[in-house]
Amino acid sequence: MRLRHHSGRIVHLSHGTEPRPARSLSAVVEQLDTYAAVRADRGVDTLGVSLWLPPTLAAALAIDGRSRTRLRAELDARGLEVVTLSAVSCSEGGDEGTDQPDWSSLARLEYTLDVARVLVDLLPDDAVRGVVGTIGLGRREGWGEEREKACSRILGRLSGGLAEVAWQTGRAVRVGFRPEPGAVLDGSASVAAAFARVDKDRLGVSLDLAHLACTWEDPAAYLDRLAGAGVPVIRVEAAAALEVADPRAAADTLRRYADDGPPHAVTTPDGGYVADLAQALRDFPPGPWRVLSRVPLRSEPPAPLTATTEVWRSALRHLMAGPVPGTEYLDIEWHSAIELAELGLSPPGNAISLADSRLPC
Repeated sequence: MRLRHHSGRIVHLSHGTEPRPARSLSAVVEQLDTYAAVRADRGVDTLGVSLWLPPTLAAALAIDGRSRTRLRAELDARGLEVVTLSAVSCSEGGDEGTDQPDWSSLARLEYTLDVARVLVDLLPDDAVRGVVGTIGLGRREGWGEEREKACSRILGRLSGGLAEVAWQTGRAVRVGFRPEPGAVLDGSASVAAAFARVDKDRLGVSLDLAHLACTWEDPAAYLDRLAGAGVPVIRVEAAAALEVADPRAAADTLRRYADDGPPHAVTTPDGGYVADLAQALRDFPPGPWRVLSRVPLRSEPPAPLTATTEVWRSALRHLMAGPVPGTEYLDIEWHSAIELAELGLSPPGNAISLADSRLPC
């Protein structure tokens, strides 16, 4: 789905798929039917989707041109287009709760380049570049000098690999690293420092606004710091996290989230970080808390919990208020909705109107 910024530039809007086992091309194609139904329901000609491919399947597709051609044909047949792919989860089961291998491992490099090689053949005919999302380098705990040096070497090889993909295909792929609490890349200061020595033409940030909320930084100040350091915000995921002013008073409600799937990190305004909500409910660090459990946009969690709605709104307004858009790629989540008229975006041609529409994801 294409949106036009007030500058005239295009911003791609995609709907993210939840990582889940899809160990074959046929399994991925089955997932596409869900998005084709959304496209038909909304009455739009083309719907953007951001897919996740597990490592084994990505490696197979990267060396099998006929399979890539088939996947592209399946997308076209359903009125779907892909300009972004997720390589955040490097597990066959799609578990985003694990950051292994991290960017000190060659396995992470090989997987990401495989995904990039697949993406160039999935891009629409009029697209000259796309983006692959990945983790924020690795977990801060245990990240020492040896891993830092290995990561630096591997990022250099990543840049070279992306340059080779561009030379061979005539299309560029950039990689966006996702900052998040507990990762090497978290707050704006760590991001700016890490990107001081990397190829910023091909590498940048894939910014999840739920994670940004959990840094407790002002969204505009966070984005200005990245801009001042020359760090490109390649992709943005509009998402909200949970917030609770008095964790003890909300303990019973919070326990429902603690029992809901993978661990949810908890952060506090003074820089406190607990990797698991269940542990935070045992230790009760002083509140308020923000919890990395996603809340569908424009919805509210059960009281007394709230959503970090103003964070994603403020960040998007700041990104789109300038003379050019602050990002080319915007993702929204499944089962969410968002109104973007206030951002100065409008539909080019027959794209969906944002002036009076709610966009489901």
